[in-house]
Amino acid sequence: MNPFLFNILLAIAWMLLVGEVSASTFTAGLVVGYLLLWLSRAAWGETRYFSKIPLVVRFVLYFLKELLIANLKVAFDIVTPKDYMEPGIIAVPLDVETDIEITLFANLVTLTPGTLSLDVSADRTTLYVHALYVKDADRFRHELKKGLEQRLIEVMR
Repeated sequence: MNPFLFNILLAIAWMLLVGEVSASTFTAGLVVGYLLLWLSRAAWGETRYFSKIPLVVRFVLYFLKELLIANLKVAFDIVTPKDYMEPGIIAVPLDVETDIEITLFANLVTLTPGTLSLDVSADRTTLYVHALYVKDADRFRHELKKGLEQRLIEVMR
């Protein structure tokens, strides 16, 4: 059986044992299930599940941090009388290759306030992004590639 599926089953069993069906109980069950599976990882043999979960957690925490910073930047620009926006459209070369990776990257960029994915080139090597705060296009491109894209590749491959 797949360790991820088994972890889901352990989380459901945890909810039944606790007697409460909620997102927090399910999350607690996932954590407890992961710890149990990690303790018995020798029985599972060679699997990438135990190395991927920490990467996913780091990715989610990184994205939440970037989301918070972008929200604060946009909110600050809204409440102050001076306009700090320097909008621009930036072509970002893509290292992500598969359709799911490109879609996830484009959607995560769009979810971040102040940025919007506009289009992917026909050869799927460039993503066009509209951003509200572009002081330096190369720096903006570098931050997207070394931040979000690189972490997404680590999680997906």
